[in-house]
Amino acid sequence: VISIGHTAADYNCAAEAMKQGALHVTHLYNAMNPMGHREPGVIGAAADNENCMVELIGDGIHIHPATVRNTFRLFGDSRVVLISDSMMACGMENGEYDVYLSIGEKYDSLKENANYYIQLVFMKDRKATLADGTIAGSATCLFGCMKSVISMGVPEREAILAATANPARSIGIYDEVGSLTPGKRADIVLTDEELNIVKVL
Repeated sequence: VISIGHTAADYNCAAEAMKQGALHVTHLYNAMNPMGHREPGVIGAAADNENCMVELIGDGIHIHPATVRNTFRLFGDSRVVLISDSMMACGMENGEYDVYLSIGEKYDSLKENANYYIQLVFMKDRKATLADGTIAGSATCLFGCMKSVISMGVPEREAILAATANPARSIGIYDEVGSLTPGKRADIVLTDEELNIVKVL
């Protein structure tokens, strides 16, 4: 799956990339130009292409609740893919952490021959930042992001689809996972009425 992200591409460039098959957008709004009324950019191009799916960081820190709600309204219940964008300090207590960041092609290991560098991250109240205050990724798990967008006013059904079925469809594995359907892998999270996890099966 080819994804557009971390880019200053304008509308025409993004629309052409989508026409050529790049039908996914990496964490919408973050690390890209904002949508303007004269310069709609990647966001406008994605909204125009009904086959394009968009990622949304739902931690309550990266994106304003009004923007989260409007994104679901704009893209509907089948095109938003909730992501955590979490990094190594996810779930950790407040403090300072060394985070390993890969360079080049070796993203899956920190072996001696892998290219990586260490960056200091400051964690405070689920917000992870670099020394200059730049957000350094999310420190919230995907389930927490789903609960967060529900608390912002996104309908529960839409938020659940964005955390389950939509991600599976976006990478072409919906025939294996993403819904509780006979023949699929049975990944099940049981919660109470307040969406507190009771059991994972």
